[in-house]
Parts: sequence; C-alpha cells; structure tokens
Amino acid sequence: MACLNTLKLEIKTLEKIFPKNHDRFQILNSSVDELLCRFIDKNGKRYDIHANITETYPSSPPVWFAESEETSVTNAVQILSNTNGRDNHVINQVGILLRELCRLHNVPLPPDLDNLTLPLHTPPPSASPLRCERTGGPHGNEETDSDQEEIEDPIGESEQESEGDEDLPLEMDDVRSTNKKDDMEVEHLATLERLRQSQRQDYLKGSVSGSVQATDRLMKELRDIYRSDAFKKNMYSIELVNDSIYEWNIRLKSVDPDSPLHSDLLMLKEKEGKDSILLNILFKETYPFEPPFVRVVHPIISGGYVLIGGAICMELLTKQGWSSAYTVEAVIMQIAATLVKGKARIQFGATKALAQSQYSLARAQQSFKSLVQIHEKNGWFTPPKEDG
Repeated sequence: MACLNTLKLEIKTLEKIFPKNHDRFQILNSSVDELLCRFIDKNGKRYDIHANITETYPSSPPVWFAESEETSVTNAVQILSNTNGRDNHVINQVGILLRELCRLHNVPLPPDLDNLTLPLHTPPPSASPLRCERTGGPHGNEETDSDQEEIEDPIGESEQESEGDEDLPLEMDDVRSTNKKDDMEVEHLATLERLRQSQRQDYLKGSVSGSVQATDRLMKELRDIYRSDAFKKNMYSIELVNDSIYEWNIRLKSVDPDSPLHSDLLMLKEKEGKDSILLNILFKETYPFEPPFVRVVHPIISGGYVLIGGAICMELLTKQGWSSAYTVEAVIMQIAATLVKGKARIQFGATKALAQSQYSLARAQQSFKSLVQIHEKNGWFTPPKEDG
C-alpha cells in the first residue's frame, strides 16, 4: 500500500499539469479519497469522470465512473479496471485514461502527458493493502535506507511534510480533517467506522461480499448523505439492514406540504405513531452501473405509481432509464416527488396481516419485472405538463 505522502504527491502533480483551465483535460477537484476530472473533446463538449480511491489501493486501481453514457467515454473508463502493478497508481491511471479518450475522440495527445511520471521510491503494491509496511530488523523497528530518503518531487516543488504524516496508512473513507468530522454526527461517524472495520475483517478472511466498485461507491454515497442538508433537516432517515452496505431502509418523512399524502402522513402519526413511508433499497454488486431495487414496505399506498407488492413504477429505476451518475439521495427525492405526482394516498383500512401479504419482496420483484416487460414493448408514457 502506498503511503499517504506518495498519493498526495501524485495528486499535486496532476493538479499542476492539468489545472482547471487546461484546454483538454482538467482536475476539477481532488482529495486522497476521490478525484473529479474533466475531458474536453474537439467540439468543446465536456465529460466529467470520477475516481474513488479505495482501501485496497494500489493493489487494486481506483474505481472510475463517468457521468456520460457515451461509449467513447465508458469504454475508456472500463479499461482502467483491468490494470495491475504500477499502472494502478492514480497518476498512471490518468495517463491511460487520457490517451484512450484522445484516441477514441480523434484528438492529438496533449504534450503535458510526457510529464506524468511516478515519484521516485514509490512503494510497490503490497500483498497486504491495508497499511504501509516497513522492512525492519529482527525487532521490526529498523528503517531501510529508502525509508530515510525523501520522495523526490517530479515537478521540483516538494513541500516539507510533517513526520507524523510520513507513514500514515491510506484507508478508504478515513475522515482525516476536522472539517469533515464537523460535518457529521458522532453516531454517523461510528457507523462509517464500523462498516470500514467489517469490510477490513471480511477482506482478511477472504469472504468479501459484493464488489469493490459497488462497496466504495455506496460508502461514498452514505458519507455524502450524512453531510447533506436534506438528511440533516430530517426529510428522510437511513438504517442499514443488518449493517449491510447493500441493503438500506429509508424512512421518507417529508413530501409536498400541499399534497394529500402530507395530510395522510399527519394522520398516520395520530393513528399509528408513525410519521414516515418506509422504503427498502437493495443494491447489487453491479451498482452504480445498474439501478437499485426500491419498494414500499409500509404503509399500504394506493396511487402514486406504487404497484402490487410495493414496487414503484419509475423509468429511472430500470436499466434503460438509469444512469451511473444518479445518487441515492437524488433517487429518494425523485420517489417523493413521484408519489405526490401520482396522487398517492395511504390506505388506513388495511390490516397488518393484509399489509404483510400484499407487500413483499417477491411480489414486488415480480410486478416490477412484468412492468418492465410491458414498457419495453410499448414505451414509457410521459404525462402532459399540466398533470404535474
């Protein structure tokens, strides 16, 4: 595992070579957790591309995804998942990405590419990617010569780093700054840490579930949600089912105050002591390249494009309508708007037994599958603007 300083140096190099005003490729935002790049084609069209730097970096490359669905971009991004060794380093990843984008878009390579070189003394990918290791003496406390040498800055502008940073491990979602910590409640920081520890243990046991790309994207999504204004304003809440990053229970607490559904939620609180619509979200290991499966669990709802079993009729939740750029929070907000638009109403007469038999995962999946088949044949209906 490369030390934090090495990664910082690579990122600093990228920022200097590809500033925000570069005419072909720009580093728009960067940290030791993620990178946001922009490629500009010969017609001036802009393509934003993200990289999540994972806990297993550089034994495995960063996880890349593009906001655009154009094959000229997605094909270039896909190549980056097949690298190994020194090509896993972010500075080499950017070089590979840019060369492929230029080739696919038939534009000349920027001369700046020649300046993309790894810093000297870059540690090779370790067999144990969870921490930076030293080669010590019999007691493990002697440093090798290479540990004592300074990392040479390829652009000749090395900054003095504190000794405390020298051997910091590079770990996914490690909340390093005070500002980041201040953005979240203690309980949410604890949840992220618990998930990280669990993933680490699964890695060591060789029992990793899901995929690296899905896990890292979902960790980022959860972290961003904990910092979001909508979450902090209690518009919705999140609970991880059995502490799994792949299954979330969402309690939707806020809808349009002028809607009948809002009045129904107030009545639901009076009658049952519950003030939210419970949604269940399941993510597959192919996320974010395939949509999650979302269903209503409680209460029973009529209208609002809610199907038998609790599935939701939304093109956005199908493979055809989905984009990897969509965030979980955006999906939640869109579901809230769709329920209101479809004039959703809570069915207060439904008994608990009826609710349990009517809303289930199996029935929701079956009704959603049938829905998709119908729409694939007949297309999706877009209501007129006057309908909302």
